[in-house]
Amino acid sequence: MMSQSFSLFPLDILYNDQRIVVINKPAGIPVHSNVAGTISIESCFPALSKRRDGPWLAHRLDTDTSGCLAIALRKQPLIAMQEAFANKTALKTYWAVVQGHPEGESGTISLPLLKQNDRHKGWRIITDLKGSPATTSWRVLGRSDTLTWLELTLHTGRTHQARVHCAAMGWPIAGDNLYGTEHKHGLHLLAQSLVLPFTPRIAVTAPPRAAMQPALVQCGWKEET
Repeated sequence: MMSQSFSLFPLDILYNDQRIVVINKPAGIPVHSNVAGTISIESCFPALSKRRDGPWLAHRLDTDTSGCLAIALRKQPLIAMQEAFANKTALKTYWAVVQGHPEGESGTISLPLLKQNDRHKGWRIITDLKGSPATTSWRVLGRSDTLTWLELTLHTGRTHQARVHCAAMGWPIAGDNLYGTEHKHGLHLLAQSLVLPFTPRIAVTAPPRAAMQPALVQCGWKEET
């Protein structure tokens, strides 16, 4: 793992070679620059490559989600990663700290998701039979009196999928100000690992951000030394 100085926000590089870079995306930073002058992950691209073509985002994470984010430095690895995400050979695993206690130790959530627009409240994602199919597997990694630490595998890549599925089950992700309750330490959702089917295989993990660690510790997590 290598850290690199960057003036707009800390740039934590988890993996890099001539083809791709995987960064530990900070929470609170959007991936795309939707408004002129807005700081985003794309703002760091000049620090990653001086090539005229690229870099490119191979996938995306929500603004408030931290963790593994892959960036292609060349067009061919971009295409390869897009194909891997599309055919499910790229594996993404998330950690979430949720409020409440799921029944059992593992399970699968299959609820279709639909984008709902409200001119007063803005857009959000809801569960609706008219929506796109979405499936999430979950496994309990630890518990406290009020919280549960989950490993989530998203078999489909719908917007806000993990957040909406957890909330629909009655255990919203801690700090989810849209589908649950705000928390002073923000959304407790981490893109914890990413495996890419390159040769050789690329496997990267991201540590939980500092503000998420107290809740994880309550659930039994111990920082590796």
